[in-house]
Amino acid sequence: MIVNYHTHTTRCQHAFGEDKEYVEAAILAGIQVLGFSDHCPWVFPDGFISDMRMRPEEIDGYFYSLESLRREYARDITIYIGFESEYLPDLIEEQNHLLAQYPVDYMILGEHFLASEMCSPYTGRPNDSEQMLIQYVDTVIAGMETGKYLYTAHPDLFDFTGDNVIYHREYLRLCQYLKAHDIPVEINLLGIADHRHYTSERFLRIAQEAGNSVIISCDAHSPQQLMPNEASAWAERLAKKLSLPILDFLPGLEPK
Repeated sequence: MIVNYHTHTTRCQHAFGEDKEYVEAAILAGIQVLGFSDHCPWVFPDGFISDMRMRPEEIDGYFYSLESLRREYARDITIYIGFESEYLPDLIEEQNHLLAQYPVDYMILGEHFLASEMCSPYTGRPNDSEQMLIQYVDTVIAGMETGKYLYTAHPDLFDFTGDNVIYHREYLRLCQYLKAHDIPVEINLLGIADHRHYTSERFLRIAQEAGNSVIISCDAHSPQQLMPNEASAWAERLAKKLSLPILDFLPGLEPK
């Protein structure tokens, strides 16, 4: 791997390591482009505070730290600063207003919830609801239609445990949309390394059917996860086995 656009920081409350440690680990791993995409804040009503994303008041420090590292390591690596976020239409206007004053390089879509996490279950839990899977695919497509997001993180995050015919139909619909809009499918190394349900070979065979390209991402929550490992080797072997083209860089986010 020479690029990773999916990197978190301790501000999300479930990652470990200093910002500088991520940068130095990426350089050691031979990564040329490191994109930080920590879990984006939302402006929640009634003062709700999330326990799985940075808070709005932490954005200043996020940019200050990463912009300083970008200057310090400019000769060694290209750093981009972005966010991973759900697409939640009821809250999006406030989030857009919150981010308007910051030089955000890119965003990726990670649909962990189908509505505010105050009232919506996590989409990664086992679920046999056909209607919720349809809603998940609809929401991801609607989010990508905004043009706000570079690609969809862990697109098979919704852990559908029902009929395989339904699984295939809905995830093929998503993969066909991504293919038609030249958006790669993410192979998520954190899910593979932790033996989660994503990214699965079953899903990647659907991506093969749709003719998708792929981007391999660490989804790093610690500096060590940026280093080559068994998950990254497995991902590369499977992508080649299924003839899924692996993208080195995404347009506009190349090495400088």
